[in-house]
Amino acid sequence: MPEGDSVFQLSRRMQFMRGREVLATSLRVPSVALRDFTGRKVHRVWPYGKNLFMQFGDEILHTHLKMEGTWAVHPKGQRWRKPGHTARVVLDLAGEQTIEVVGHSLGLVRVFNEKDYGDQIAHLGPDVLAPLFDATTARRNIEAAPGRSIGEALLDQSNLAGVGNEYRAEICFLLGVHPAARVDTVDVDRALEITRRLMWANRNSPIRVTTGVRRAGESSYVFGRNNRACRRCGTRIVKAELGDRIIWWCPRCQPEDRRSPDR
Repeated sequence: MPEGDSVFQLSRRMQFMRGREVLATSLRVPSVALRDFTGRKVHRVWPYGKNLFMQFGDEILHTHLKMEGTWAVHPKGQRWRKPGHTARVVLDLAGEQTIEVVGHSLGLVRVFNEKDYGDQIAHLGPDVLAPLFDATTARRNIEAAPGRSIGEALLDQSNLAGVGNEYRAEICFLLGVHPAARVDTVDVDRALEITRRLMWANRNSPIRVTTGVRRAGESSYVFGRNNRACRRCGTRIVKAELGDRIIWWCPRCQPEDRRSPDR
């Protein structure tokens, strides 16, 4: 599932849509199939955590890539690279040449009025990649469940929006804590400082790097490195599950806390 920096970059690539008139609309999801933006201009396109928003007049299209979603842009009439049955959103936009903007296999497609935007994102915590990240609110959200694991707390989008499994693994390594460590044993302010620093540094980079090394196979400390030597101490990286997600950690650099998270 793409993380917040991937959606941030997607939004940046989609800025060409702004100011263009919609010539045709096809929303291929039953709940919004009758909504139509035709004749309206694209007012703006922006990310919030892992979510992408597009505004047409007073209506907002909210999409989420989930596991398999992608966006593609084609000149009108050009054959799509992905099969047509995967398209969930198709927008024809005016310009020197009519183009089709297609959202394939999107995990979420919703439409709501702009006045409801605040209510529609109220369930999300502060966006890590906002110009000013509200770390105080994020800390308060995380610390509200002191017996929960820090790994689960970082992935919870109601605490802070944008962190995915790769960042979760790297944040915990740099913090020196096991992903299953209880929140009340962790320096949450430090965790959030690392989170913001890592994601902000990668927000414009097509290659996600947490080690500072942009060579193939050297860009992460623990993520995806099961059974390989820790870059710091040489201990073999371990892989297991926490909840329904995979975790990676170094047993020496990230010793397991004896106090188990509440269940």
